[in-house]
Amino acid sequence: MSDSKTRKARLTLAALGVLVVGALIGGGVTAATLLGGDDSKSGNTPPAPTTAKPSASSSNPLATMTPAKARKFTLQKPTGQKDGLSTGFSKGPVGAVSTAVYFWEEYAFLDDQKARQQLNAIVSPDAEGYVDEQVSEVRKLREQVGLPPSGGTPAGITFSTSVSAVRVTSLKGTEGKIVQVWMNYDRYATKADGTPDGDSFKDQDTDLLLKWQNGGWKITNEPQYWAKRSYAHAYFPDEHLSWVDGWRQVGHAD
Repeated sequence: MSDSKTRKARLTLAALGVLVVGALIGGGVTAATLLGGDDSKSGNTPPAPTTAKPSASSSNPLATMTPAKARKFTLQKPTGQKDGLSTGFSKGPVGAVSTAVYFWEEYAFLDDQKARQQLNAIVSPDAEGYVDEQVSEVRKLREQVGLPPSGGTPAGITFSTSVSAVRVTSLKGTEGKIVQVWMNYDRYATKADGTPDGDSFKDQDTDLLLKWQNGGWKITNEPQYWAKRSYAHAYFPDEHLSWVDGWRQVGHAD
């Protein structure tokens, strides 16, 4: 890749902080306390409860537990692909997390036309104006890095997203039907020869608010749910407080 393309890749990565799709900061009860899910069909189990305070005794392994030490949150394997997104995730917290992670890793954050196709497929029809708002953010990002407002990813540059950890909660009073998924992720640029660019956009946090609707998890920003949002503690893989707050490292299904 030429020097100009390398610079463009780095500029694009530097500008990625402007794009926050689904910044629907919510809160509620940890995934382990969600009721009404049918994720048992997938063979996955939500993380252990984090509401109980571990003993301060050094003999208690929970007192020093961290996301890096804990069992990973294993995502479900999708059963299909449609509109540029993985599909087939179950009702329940594991299905919600899997939907969010696969969406975020597949999202065409620099291609406004593909992004619209994906958003139309996954955004709730009750989230009025949300698709247009997010497509507008994609176009703004393109302009900020010197690209035309509409178009695909620049030739010679490939971007990939990798979610490292998740934190899932149910909004209070929704009985697991409205779920917030925080994600910690990295984004990378890859050169035309397949080698990674030296710079990357690492250790970023974003979140999505999802509800079970029409047989799948849909992104929403409805005011009655928006009002119930709360912040998560920052994710640090080796910090006990991150584990207590509900952060779990991600393991993709084989």
